[in-house]
Amino acid sequence: MSRLNSSPLNIVAVAAAALALSACGSLAPKNERPAAPVAQAWSATPATVKGSGPAAAELPWQNFYGSDARLRELIKLALENNRDLRVALLNVEQARALAGVADSNRWPTVGVGVQGSRAPDSKGNNVNSYQAGLQITAYELDLWGRVKNLSDAAAARYLATAEGSRAAQISLVAGVASAYLAWVADGELLKLSQDTVATRGESLRLMRLKFDGGAASALEYSSEQSAHSSALASLAQAKRNLAQDENALALLLGQPLPANLPAGLSLAAQSLADVPAGLPSEVLVARPDVRQAEAQLMAANANIGAARAAFFPSILLTTNYGTASSALSELFKNSVWTITGQALMPIFDAGRNQANLDSAKAAQGIAVAQYEKAVQTAFREVADGLAGRATYGEQLQAQSAQAKAEAERLRLVNLRYANGASNSLEWLDAQRASFASEQALVQVRLATLLNGVNLYKALGGGVAAPAADKS
Repeated sequence: MSRLNSSPLNIVAVAAAALALSACGSLAPKNERPAAPVAQAWSATPATVKGSGPAAAELPWQNFYGSDARLRELIKLALENNRDLRVALLNVEQARALAGVADSNRWPTVGVGVQGSRAPDSKGNNVNSYQAGLQITAYELDLWGRVKNLSDAAAARYLATAEGSRAAQISLVAGVASAYLAWVADGELLKLSQDTVATRGESLRLMRLKFDGGAASALEYSSEQSAHSSALASLAQAKRNLAQDENALALLLGQPLPANLPAGLSLAAQSLADVPAGLPSEVLVARPDVRQAEAQLMAANANIGAARAAFFPSILLTTNYGTASSALSELFKNSVWTITGQALMPIFDAGRNQANLDSAKAAQGIAVAQYEKAVQTAFREVADGLAGRATYGEQLQAQSAQAKAEAERLRLVNLRYANGASNSLEWLDAQRASFASEQALVQVRLATLLNGVNLYKALGGGVAAPAADKS
């Protein structure tokens, strides 16, 4: 131990030199975004890609789903109560704290202590000893960037977790919207099934009277029974689907469906904002899941730097500065400081460092592949949404025309049947065709809306409006 009567400036100079030595370069690979393994443009027509209004990532969900007050309220409740989103947000808090722990390792840990002792000397006389001072214990001079890379890796994991929470919010918003629209569609199918059961029940009653009176054949009566039973089966399925939709919504909301929800809209009255697709190079890298994969790649690069630094000597410093005296009244008159350095160079570790480096490189390769897969998945989702945007409008128009034609056909067959110009089989066929076309129309409307929801999500839409805009 060195004992000097000097000013604290000596210790400050030593600490500054240690920090300067630790501010050296990194052995980690340079962070470079891999080339996107997708086409440079969408295959859809320019009119389909163009859209109107702001980009999806800049359009708050309150505006995208602005036509239905009930849907907006359900999304708001889900964002407040959904357990998966709550876990995602807590994961962000945990990652932020861990990043703070990792960053703190780059700085010295300074402690203060006071000690007093009384013990006999070699002559049997009692001797007092008092000490007080500051201490820096086992501070690593980060000459090779090991600690810095570990801190960078933790910071990148924090960023990845934050992007993951944004992706979870976007998925939740889209999930609630999809479940709600399916609930509305199944409600309309239930009403259609109930009306069909009532109509076919009355037809069966009349056919029974005719059959009992000998005015109808067994074939006609059996056909009417089959049609009625088919309608009952469709009604049971519609009831089950509606109940399951409510259960799905309750899970997403994190609570039972409130009884005081505002009035909603029918499928035909629903409207979603028309968002532009933009260029793949701009859209894909802004998606939270792609940004999350990129942050994970940055963390993997930093881990390689930390693994490479393990091959070089590690230097640890322990420093004490304080006072010591045999008399308490003289404690702060004599200054004492010590500096202890330790260097450790790995010579034989049975391949541990090399294995750690190989593992870090493999993890970096995995992160690259995961990033590329995230980009490809994002591209496919947007391309699918654009394909749907280009064709669902035509399909919906054709299905509406078919439903209208089948309704008119049923009206005419009813007139013919009432006047004896058509038989019961022709009448049943017209009923079945009209019911099927109405069902198909509801399903196409639902598919069209779901495509809009999924395209909005694929383009990175689903963020909340700023606080000032939430009035």
